[in-house]
Amino acid sequence: MPRPLGELEDAVMTRVWQWNRPVTVREVLEDLQKERSIAYTTVMTVMDNLHQKGWVRREAEGRAYRYTAVSTRAAYSAALMNEAWQTSDNPAAALVAFFGMMSPEQREALRDAMRIVEPGADPDTQETGGPPEGEAGAHPPQPGR
Repeated sequence: MPRPLGELEDAVMTRVWQWNRPVTVREVLEDLQKERSIAYTTVMTVMDNLHQKGWVRREAEGRAYRYTAVSTRAAYSAALMNEAWQTSDNPAAALVAFFGMMSPEQREALRDAMRIVEPGADPDTQETGGPPEGEAGAHPPQPGR
């Protein structure tokens, strides 16, 4: 499990995930500058660090790079939740506490997710035991491994 993203790393990755296309340092910089004062070299360093950590891949375009996310925000969130759960000294109690913090909408989303991953729980998954075609699998890629 990779370390959680830092605040600036998260701000950069949020843009890469939202735009869902190859991005340049300049594009990310210009968007970040709408919220804060930040230097080109700072954004370039953060994006290089994200590349070194395996969060983004990059391809040269002239003298610059275009960066693309290796994984999704959903996979990142899932990996963080899994890490937190695995490090608990009482995983069952941690899950109960976590479920208790959820809104009714989040609990419904959890029920929907369980129907997707539990073999035989949903007619759409009975034959294969996996998610319906086109839905995310149970083992998302984990950058930084």
